[in-house]
Amino acid sequence: MIGYGDRARTQCEVVRLFRETHPDLPPLNQRTISKIESQYREMGHVRKVPSKRQAVVDDDKKLNLLLALEENPITPARQLARDTWIRYLQK
Repeated sequence: MIGYGDRARTQCEVVRLFRETHPDLPPLNQRTISKIESQYREMGHVRKVPSKRQAVVDDDKKLNLLLALEENPITPARQLARDTWIRYLQK
């Protein structure tokens, strides 16, 4: 809505216009508009981006996984990770 239609608008104007246009939806605040605008300028879209956080695996879990691998060398890695409570992350 910032650059939508006839002219560019401030974030405050966008908040007001959104509330007028969509009274049935929860209201947005200026901070939300700012985040959405930043993401759009950075990425070119406003779709949710999956998190790239890595799982934290302590030494006990690593040891359990290695022992399970030694005992069951043909078991798939995903199954071993699931059995030893380690989330398998695919890049």
